[in-house]
Amino acid sequence: MAQIARIKLVSSDLDDIESASSSIKEMAEKMGVAIKGPVPLPTKKLLVVVRKGPSGEGTHTFDKWELRLHRRLIDIEANERTIAQLTKIEFPKSVNVEIRFLSK
Repeated sequence: MAQIARIKLVSSDLDDIESASSSIKEMAEKMGVAIKGPVPLPTKKLLVVVRKGPSGEGTHTFDKWELRLHRRLIDIEANERTIAQLTKIEFPKSVNVEIRFLSK
């Protein structure tokens, strides 16, 4: 029974997550293993709305802050060689990498 490594990438920087997913894809193509993805998942938008006035009196204007979390999902055939190569990849600091192993 073959195993699959499901890699989930999360980042607030779109360029960093694209470079991380392309480096995983290049590594898989060089090793000749099966890969599915990167599949873009919906972007999470976190909104924070605060009053501009420090005392809360006077001005009725608001500042709106937004954080967008971009997510990608990659399924790759998991064997010892691939996992060893995957751990050697340098990811940007803004990219959070989560790996889960699934059975086929």
